[in-house]
Amino acid sequence: MQIFGNTVSLEHRGMLESYLNGFDYRVSGLTFTSLFMWRGINLFNWEVLGDYLCISAVNRLEEDDAGRPFMFPPLTRTGSYDPAKLAWTVNEARRRFEEKGRRFVMMLTPFHMTDALAEALPGKLRFEADRPNFDYVYYAKELAELKGRDYHAKKNHLNYFKSHYDYEYMPMTSGMEGDAMEFIREFNERKNPGDPHERQLLMMEERAMRDVFHNLEEVGYISGAILIGGKIEALSIGGRLGKRTVSVHIEKANTEYRGLYQAINNEFCLNAAKDVKYINREEDMGIPGLRKAKLSYKPCMLVEKYTVTFREQDCLRRFM
Repeated sequence: MQIFGNTVSLEHRGMLESYLNGFDYRVSGLTFTSLFMWRGINLFNWEVLGDYLCISAVNRLEEDDAGRPFMFPPLTRTGSYDPAKLAWTVNEARRRFEEKGRRFVMMLTPFHMTDALAEALPGKLRFEADRPNFDYVYYAKELAELKGRDYHAKKNHLNYFKSHYDYEYMPMTSGMEGDAMEFIREFNERKNPGDPHERQLLMMEERAMRDVFHNLEEVGYISGAILIGGKIEALSIGGRLGKRTVSVHIEKANTEYRGLYQAINNEFCLNAAKDVKYINREEDMGIPGLRKAKLSYKPCMLVEKYTVTFREQDCLRRFM
Protein backbone atom coordinates (compact mmCIF):
# COMPACT_ATOMS: atom_id res chain seq x y z
CA MET A 1 0.00 0.00 0.00
CA GLN A 2 1.65 3.23 -1.19
CA ILE A 3 0.28 6.38 0.46
CA PHE A 4 2.52 8.94 -1.25
CA GLY A 5 3.65 9.40 -4.81
CA ASN A 6 7.45 8.93 -4.77
CA THR A 7 9.75 6.02 -4.00
CA VAL A 8 13.26 6.10 -2.50
CA SER A 9 15.96 6.20 -5.16
CA LEU A 10 19.51 7.44 -5.68
CA GLU A 11 18.11 10.21 -7.87
CA HIS A 12 16.50 11.86 -4.83
CA ARG A 13 19.31 11.22 -2.32
CA GLY A 14 20.36 14.87 -1.98
CA MET A 15 16.85 16.18 -1.49
CA LEU A 16 15.90 13.46 1.00
CA GLU A 17 19.08 13.97 3.01
CA SER A 18 18.36 17.70 3.29
CA TYR A 19 15.34 16.73 5.41
CA LEU A 20 16.84 13.66 7.11
CA ASN A 21 19.76 15.82 8.30
CA GLY A 22 17.67 18.92 8.99
CA PHE A 23 16.96 18.02 12.63
CA ASP A 24 18.71 15.96 15.29
CA TYR A 25 16.35 12.98 15.03
CA ARG A 26 18.86 10.38 16.37
CA VAL A 27 16.63 7.60 14.99
CA SER A 28 18.46 4.85 13.12
CA GLY A 29 15.75 4.47 10.47
CA LEU A 30 15.89 8.13 9.52
CA THR A 31 18.98 7.94 7.33
CA PHE A 32 19.21 7.58 3.58
CA THR A 33 21.40 4.50 4.00
CA SER A 34 18.66 2.75 6.00
CA LEU A 35 15.82 3.87 3.72
CA PHE A 36 17.69 2.69 0.61
CA MET A 37 18.63 -0.64 2.20
CA TRP A 38 15.09 -1.58 3.22
CA ARG A 39 13.09 0.20 0.53
CA GLY A 40 12.17 -3.08 -1.20
CA ILE A 41 10.98 -4.67 2.03
CA ASN A 42 9.19 -1.73 3.65
CA LEU A 43 8.12 -0.09 0.37
CA PHE A 44 9.11 3.39 1.50
CA ASN A 45 7.29 6.20 -0.30
CA TRP A 46 7.37 9.93 0.28
CA GLU A 47 5.99 13.34 -0.54
CA VAL A 48 6.60 16.91 0.63
CA LEU A 49 3.37 18.17 2.21
CA GLY A 50 3.61 21.86 2.96
CA ASP A 51 6.92 22.55 4.68
CA TYR A 52 7.67 18.98 5.72
CA LEU A 53 8.70 15.68 4.20
CA CYS A 54 6.40 12.74 4.91
CA ILE A 55 7.64 9.17 4.51
CA SER A 56 5.29 6.20 4.63
CA ALA A 57 6.19 2.52 4.88
CA VAL A 58 4.64 -0.91 5.18
CA ASN A 59 5.19 -2.90 8.35
CA ARG A 60 6.76 -6.19 7.29
CA LEU A 61 8.66 -7.25 10.41
CA GLU A 62 5.69 -7.94 12.68
CA GLU A 63 3.62 -10.76 11.26
CA ASP A 64 0.34 -9.61 12.85
CA ASP A 65 0.71 -6.15 11.31
CA ALA A 66 2.28 -7.21 8.01
CA GLY A 67 1.12 -5.00 5.18
CA ARG A 68 -0.24 -2.19 7.33
CA PRO A 69 1.10 1.24 6.36
CA PHE A 70 2.49 3.74 8.84
CA MET A 71 4.25 7.09 8.61
CA PHE A 72 7.45 8.42 10.10
CA PRO A 73 7.11 11.80 11.85
CA PRO A 74 7.15 14.71 9.38
CA LEU A 75 10.73 15.84 8.68
CA THR A 76 11.98 19.40 8.59
CA ARG A 77 15.07 20.76 6.87
CA THR A 78 15.22 24.00 8.89
CA GLY A 79 16.04 22.56 12.31
CA SER A 80 12.70 23.63 13.80
CA TYR A 81 8.94 23.16 13.52
CA ASP A 82 6.15 25.72 13.15
CA PRO A 83 3.08 24.47 15.10
CA ALA A 84 0.46 25.64 12.58
CA LYS A 85 2.37 24.32 9.57
CA LEU A 86 3.09 21.01 11.31
CA ALA A 87 -0.59 20.61 12.19
CA TRP A 88 -1.56 21.17 8.55
CA THR A 89 0.95 18.55 7.35
CA VAL A 90 -0.17 15.92 9.87
CA ASN A 91 -3.84 16.49 9.04
CA GLU A 92 -3.12 16.30 5.32
CA ALA A 93 -1.16 13.08 5.76
CA ARG A 94 -4.04 11.66 7.78
CA ARG A 95 -6.42 12.57 4.97
CA ARG A 96 -4.21 10.69 2.48
CA PHE A 97 -4.27 7.57 4.68
CA GLU A 98 -8.03 7.69 5.11
CA GLU A 99 -8.59 8.26 1.38
CA LYS A 100 -7.01 4.84 0.89
CA GLY A 101 -9.09 3.28 3.66
CA ARG A 102 -6.21 3.12 6.13
CA ARG A 103 -6.01 4.22 9.74
CA PHE A 104 -3.42 6.96 10.24
CA VAL A 105 -0.52 6.11 12.55
CA MET A 106 2.92 7.58 13.05
CA MET A 107 5.65 5.23 14.24
CA LEU A 108 9.30 5.55 15.27
CA THR A 109 8.73 9.10 16.52
CA PRO A 110 11.66 10.15 18.77
CA PHE A 111 10.75 11.31 22.27
CA HIS A 112 12.38 14.71 21.73
CA MET A 113 9.93 15.41 18.90
CA THR A 114 6.75 14.61 20.83
CA ASP A 115 6.57 18.12 22.31
CA ALA A 116 6.46 19.67 18.82
CA LEU A 117 3.60 17.38 17.80
CA ALA A 118 1.69 17.96 21.05
CA GLU A 119 2.02 21.74 20.60
CA ALA A 120 0.83 21.52 16.99
CA LEU A 121 -2.24 19.42 17.83
CA PRO A 122 -2.95 20.04 21.53
CA GLY A 123 -5.03 17.35 23.18
CA LYS A 124 -5.62 15.47 19.92
CA LEU A 125 -2.80 12.95 19.91
CA ARG A 126 -2.00 9.84 21.89
CA PHE A 127 1.66 8.91 22.45
CA GLU A 128 2.56 5.32 23.28
CA ALA A 129 6.11 4.20 24.02
CA ASP A 130 7.31 1.55 21.53
CA ARG A 131 9.96 -0.24 23.65
CA PRO A 132 10.87 -2.95 21.07
CA ASN A 133 11.95 -0.15 18.70
CA PHE A 134 14.09 1.89 21.11
CA ASP A 135 17.56 2.40 19.62
CA TYR A 136 20.64 1.37 21.63
CA VAL A 137 23.42 3.97 21.60
CA TYR A 138 26.98 3.38 22.80
CA TYR A 139 30.17 5.39 23.14
CA ALA A 140 32.31 4.45 20.14
CA LYS A 141 35.48 4.64 22.22
CA GLU A 142 34.15 2.13 24.76
CA LEU A 143 33.20 -0.38 22.05
CA ALA A 144 36.63 0.04 20.45
CA GLU A 145 38.61 -0.37 23.68
CA LEU A 146 36.41 -2.79 25.70
CA LYS A 147 38.08 -1.67 28.92
CA GLY A 148 36.90 -2.45 32.42
CA ARG A 149 34.98 -5.15 34.27
CA ASP A 150 31.75 -4.61 32.31
CA TYR A 151 33.47 -5.76 29.12
CA HIS A 152 35.58 -8.54 30.61
CA ALA A 153 33.69 -11.39 28.91
CA LYS A 154 33.61 -9.56 25.56
CA LYS A 155 37.35 -8.93 25.79
CA ASN A 156 38.02 -12.62 26.53
CA HIS A 157 36.10 -13.71 23.41
CA LEU A 158 37.89 -11.07 21.34
CA ASN A 159 41.32 -12.10 22.63
CA TYR A 160 40.54 -15.75 21.92
CA PHE A 161 39.64 -14.91 18.34
CA LYS A 162 42.76 -12.84 17.80
CA SER A 163 45.05 -15.50 19.24
CA HIS A 164 43.53 -18.45 17.37
CA TYR A 165 42.79 -17.14 13.88
CA ASP A 166 44.74 -15.32 11.21
CA TYR A 167 42.37 -12.71 9.82
CA GLU A 168 42.25 -9.51 7.84
CA TYR A 169 39.86 -6.60 8.31
CA MET A 170 39.20 -4.44 5.28
CA PRO A 171 36.73 -1.76 4.15
CA MET A 172 34.19 -3.17 1.74
CA THR A 173 33.78 -2.03 -1.86
CA SER A 174 31.18 -2.82 -4.49
CA GLY A 175 33.83 -4.98 -6.17
CA MET A 176 33.37 -7.45 -3.28
CA GLU A 177 29.68 -7.96 -4.13
CA GLY A 178 30.06 -11.58 -5.25
CA ASP A 179 32.02 -12.68 -2.17
CA ALA A 180 29.68 -10.76 0.13
CA MET A 181 26.60 -12.40 -1.38
CA GLU A 182 28.19 -15.84 -1.00
CA PHE A 183 28.67 -15.08 2.70
CA ILE A 184 25.03 -13.93 3.06
CA ARG A 185 23.69 -17.06 1.38
CA GLU A 186 25.81 -19.35 3.57
CA PHE A 187 24.79 -17.39 6.67
CA ASN A 188 21.11 -17.82 5.84
CA GLU A 189 21.56 -21.53 5.09
CA ARG A 190 23.10 -22.07 8.53
CA LYS A 191 20.25 -20.15 10.15
CA ASN A 192 17.54 -22.06 8.23
CA PRO A 193 14.50 -20.90 10.25
CA GLY A 194 11.44 -23.13 10.42
CA ASP A 195 8.98 -20.24 10.58
CA PRO A 196 7.67 -19.40 7.06
CA HIS A 197 7.40 -15.67 7.83
CA GLU A 198 11.00 -15.53 9.02
CA ARG A 199 12.17 -17.47 5.94
CA GLN A 200 10.36 -14.98 3.71
CA LEU A 201 12.03 -12.06 5.48
CA LEU A 202 15.45 -13.68 5.05
CA MET A 203 14.88 -14.03 1.32
CA MET A 204 13.77 -10.42 1.08
CA GLU A 205 16.81 -9.34 3.08
CA GLU A 206 19.07 -11.34 0.75
CA ARG A 207 17.72 -9.41 -2.26
CA ALA A 208 18.19 -6.14 -0.38
CA MET A 209 21.80 -7.02 0.44
CA ARG A 210 22.69 -7.58 -3.21
CA ASP A 211 21.42 -4.08 -3.99
CA VAL A 212 23.38 -2.65 -1.05
CA PHE A 213 26.67 -4.33 -2.01
CA HIS A 214 26.24 -3.15 -5.60
CA ASN A 215 25.76 0.48 -4.48
CA LEU A 216 28.06 0.80 -1.46
CA GLU A 217 29.89 3.88 -2.70
CA GLU A 218 26.97 5.64 -4.39
CA VAL A 219 24.71 5.42 -1.35
CA GLY A 220 27.48 6.32 1.10
CA TYR A 221 27.57 3.20 3.26
CA ILE A 222 30.26 2.74 5.91
CA SER A 223 31.24 -0.92 5.87
CA GLY A 224 33.89 -3.45 6.70
CA ALA A 225 34.51 -7.19 6.54
CA ILE A 226 36.70 -9.75 8.27
CA LEU A 227 38.34 -12.30 5.98
CA ILE A 228 39.76 -15.62 7.17
CA GLY A 229 41.72 -17.58 4.63
CA GLY A 230 40.75 -14.95 2.04
CA LYS A 231 37.02 -15.56 2.57
CA ILE A 232 34.50 -13.17 4.11
CA GLU A 233 33.33 -14.60 7.44
CA ALA A 234 31.88 -11.44 9.00
CA LEU A 235 30.70 -8.03 7.84
CA SER A 236 29.17 -4.86 9.17
CA ILE A 237 27.35 -2.14 7.23
CA GLY A 238 26.21 1.22 8.54
CA GLY A 239 25.74 4.86 7.70
CA ARG A 240 26.14 8.33 9.17
CA LEU A 241 23.41 9.48 11.53
CA GLY A 242 23.93 13.18 12.08
CA LYS A 243 27.39 14.57 12.75
CA ARG A 244 28.46 12.49 15.74
CA THR A 245 26.95 9.04 15.21
CA VAL A 246 27.29 6.00 12.97
CA SER A 247 24.30 3.66 12.82
CA VAL A 248 24.97 -0.06 12.31
CA HIS A 249 22.31 -1.47 9.96
CA ILE A 250 23.72 -4.97 9.45
CA GLU A 251 26.19 -7.05 11.44
CA LYS A 252 26.66 -10.74 10.63
CA ALA A 253 29.34 -13.25 11.53
CA ASN A 254 29.99 -16.97 11.17
CA THR A 255 29.37 -18.33 14.68
CA GLU A 256 31.68 -21.27 14.02
CA TYR A 257 34.49 -18.86 14.91
CA ARG A 258 34.45 -18.04 18.62
CA GLY A 259 34.76 -14.31 19.20
CA LEU A 260 34.05 -13.31 15.61
CA TYR A 261 31.02 -11.21 16.48
CA GLN A 262 33.09 -9.35 19.08
CA ALA A 263 35.85 -8.96 16.50
CA ILE A 264 33.71 -7.46 13.72
CA ASN A 265 32.09 -5.06 16.18
CA ASN A 266 35.48 -4.04 17.56
CA GLU A 267 37.20 -3.66 14.17
CA PHE A 268 34.29 -1.68 12.75
CA CYS A 269 34.50 0.76 15.67
CA LEU A 270 38.28 1.04 15.43
CA ASN A 271 38.31 1.62 11.68
CA ALA A 272 35.01 2.69 10.16
CA ALA A 273 33.65 4.68 13.10
CA LYS A 274 36.81 6.14 14.60
CA ASP A 275 35.81 9.76 13.90
CA VAL A 276 32.43 9.72 15.72
CA LYS A 277 31.39 9.80 19.36
CA TYR A 278 28.47 7.39 19.25
CA ILE A 279 27.48 4.07 17.71
CA ASN A 280 23.75 3.43 17.24
CA ARG A 281 23.17 -0.34 17.11
CA GLU A 282 19.46 0.03 16.41
CA GLU A 283 16.54 -1.76 18.09
CA ASP A 284 15.99 -5.21 19.62
CA MET A 285 12.51 -5.73 18.04
CA GLY A 286 11.32 -7.20 21.34
CA ILE A 287 13.43 -10.35 20.89
CA PRO A 288 14.62 -11.40 24.38
CA GLY A 289 17.99 -12.76 23.26
CA LEU A 290 18.74 -9.71 21.15
CA ARG A 291 17.75 -7.37 23.99
CA LYS A 292 20.07 -9.22 26.37
CA ALA A 293 22.93 -9.01 23.86
CA LYS A 294 22.47 -5.28 23.24
CA LEU A 295 22.22 -4.51 26.96
CA SER A 296 25.40 -6.52 27.60
CA TYR A 297 27.40 -3.93 25.65
CA LYS A 298 26.29 -1.27 28.19
CA PRO A 299 24.53 1.42 26.13
CA CYS A 300 25.06 5.00 27.25
CA MET A 301 21.49 5.85 26.23
CA LEU A 302 18.34 4.52 24.60
CA VAL A 303 16.63 6.59 21.92
CA GLU A 304 12.97 6.34 22.93
CA LYS A 305 10.48 6.04 20.07
CA TYR A 306 6.73 6.52 20.21
CA THR A 307 3.69 5.46 18.23
CA VAL A 308 1.38 8.44 17.65
CA THR A 309 -2.33 8.24 16.85
CA PHE A 310 -5.33 10.54 16.99
CA ARG A 311 -7.34 10.06 20.19
CA GLU A 312 -10.63 10.13 18.30
CA GLN A 313 -9.44 7.25 16.11
CA ASP A 314 -8.69 5.19 19.21
CA CYS A 315 -12.16 5.90 20.57
CA LEU A 316 -13.79 4.83 17.31
CA ARG A 317 -11.86 1.54 17.29
CA ARG A 318 -13.45 0.50 20.60
CA PHE A 319 -16.86 0.46 18.95
CA MET A 320 -15.79 -1.31 15.72
